[in-house]
Parts: sequence; structure tokens; C-alpha cells
Amino acid sequence: MKTVTTRQVYRRDASRPNTLYFMTEALPPLRGTEILIRIHAISLNFRDANILSGMNPWPVAPSGIPCSDGAGEVVALGRDVRRFKIGDRVSPIFDQVRITGQEQRREWLGGEVDGVLATHVIFSEERVVLIPEHLTWAEAACLPCAGLTAWTGLVGAGGDIITGKTVLLQGTGGVSLMALKLAIVMGCKVIITSSSDAKLERVWAMVGGNHLSTINYTKIPNWCEEAIRLNCGQGVDIVLDNGGTSSLLQSVYATAKRGIISLVGYLGNQDPRDLEGLLPTLIDKTITLRGINVGSRQEFEALNRTITANDMTFEDVIDKSFTFDYAEEAFKYLKSQKHVGKVVIEFPSI
Repeated sequence: MKTVTTRQVYRRDASRPNTLYFMTEALPPLRGTEILIRIHAISLNFRDANILSGMNPWPVAPSGIPCSDGAGEVVALGRDVRRFKIGDRVSPIFDQVRITGQEQRREWLGGEVDGVLATHVIFSEERVVLIPEHLTWAEAACLPCAGLTAWTGLVGAGGDIITGKTVLLQGTGGVSLMALKLAIVMGCKVIITSSSDAKLERVWAMVGGNHLSTINYTKIPNWCEEAIRLNCGQGVDIVLDNGGTSSLLQSVYATAKRGIISLVGYLGNQDPRDLEGLLPTLIDKTITLRGINVGSRQEFEALNRTITANDMTFEDVIDKSFTFDYAEEAFKYLKSQKHVGKVVIEFPSI
């Protein structure tokens, strides 16, 4: 195999929001436990667009490489690598220091450390996982953030798989659709919300309506009451809330006693006044409210085992694919919010 010494890469410039800079740069030599990965596909998250526009609330590298979610093959090994071999199909983990989940600091790809919007990337072997063999590159690229966030939002606080429950999902973005697929495999009933009947119809078609109910929250503003009605008068067992203050109180109202709310995002307008009455209701219903910060390498490996065991596929979660040359167009399409599911960037097959 020919030795790779350079890569093509997109970088951002903090002084120029919403702009990607394409360049060719030299690759450093591999250190002992590092592997060189040729990227085949990248998937985008709203976080990537927020960082590029300068709206991300956490520190980022000013000229860093965007994007956290990629899948590729190992093309070179450091002399001390033991976990992988040439040709292995892999993905870097989102939080580069989160192996067990007990770590007290973080390094998020595409944020404070360089991401994966490049032809080749280098990572320590401890910060990479094998991906399911049966998935396409594009499907696998949807797992590091959206897939793992959905997984950790659904499993119990102790890591137990929750089966036979009722799950409420908000919106039709990547996390919600990955959670939909996982929840149905776990034998759960799913209720999903959106402001668009057309998007709800597309989601319905994904699963054939099996174990799925839908709510258009623009037509039914008190969607918490509708969720209870759809669940035969009972609160739901698990909510994946991605609205933050704009949706959290209704999520609490929709949840059964001793239920779980996994807060996976805050896409709505954030106003503390929307939380009036939250604490007494939370206490009265004995609800577990937990923040979900993607997940650890060990949780990623557990997700992949479940995907493999159930022969799961995610082609229907991918809304649109762009080539690497059109990365800026991919970001623009993501920000338009016309998509249902994931937006991906792929490299032509060689």
C-alpha cells in the first residue's frame, strides 16, 4: 500500500463564521499507538453547524477541523498498535478521553480538538472503535454522536437495555430517528413529535407504522396530553428531550411516575420562565432527569454489539448525501432544516 504523506482537509476560521477553508497539508509521522484512518463518510450534526457559525457555547479551536462523526478504514499503524490491523473498519469516538464514562474532563471532536472533515485522520488506538461490518460507510458515520446519544438516552442509568416501554421522541432529526430504530428493536412503543405532517409521514413510512404514533405539535400545542392519550391514559416511560426549557415542562407532564427524561439537547428558545412549576412536578412524579452527553467508548461498543446482533441498518435515516467537494453545501442544507434524519458527506469509491 502506498504511503500517505498528505491529506485534503477543511478548516474553519473563527474570524469568518460559516466559512470552510479547503487545503492540503502534510501528515505527521505516526507515534507508537496511533493509527491512520482513510475517511469514507462523515455525518453532520447541528453542533457542527453551530460551531461553524460561532454560536457554540463551549470553547473550540479557532482554526480547527470541523465534524465529529466519521467512518473509515485503517491504512497505517504505529509500531505499538495492538487493537487494530490494516483494513479494519473504524470510527473515532466523539469524546476523545471518555473511555469508561468516569473521566472528569473532555475533548470533543470538531470542537476543542480537530475533527474528521478530511481525507485522512490520525488517532490513538484507544480512542477508536470497530464498526459493524454489515453497515455502509454512510450508515456507520451516523453512529458516533447521533447513534450513541440515542443509545445512552434509551438505556437505563445502570446501562441496562430497556425493553417493552413507551418512548417519546421530539423532532425528526438524527438523534430522534436513530432512537426510533433502536427503541423498536428493543420492543418499545414510540411516540414522535414534529411541526410537519410531511416529516411525520416520512417517519411513519420508515417503520410501516408499527408501534409508532405521531403528534404535530403545531396543531396540538399541549402535546403532553396527546402523548398520554396515545399511551392509553398513562404517562410515557422515557422521553428524549431536545428542546430544553421550551419543552422540558411538557416532557415532565407527559412522563409516568418514576419515568426517565434524557435531556439530549436544547434546540428551542431558552427561557427560564418556561420552567415555572418544574421542580414540584419533578419531585411529585419521582422522575429521573438526566443530561446525556453522547457516551463513552465502552457504550459505543455496546451499541455496536446491539446493532450487529439485530442486523440493524440505517439507510432510511440518511436524508441526503453530498460529496466531499460540496461540504459547504451540506452544511447549508443542514441549517435549512429541510432534512429528515441525517445529512452525510461521502468520498467517491476508489
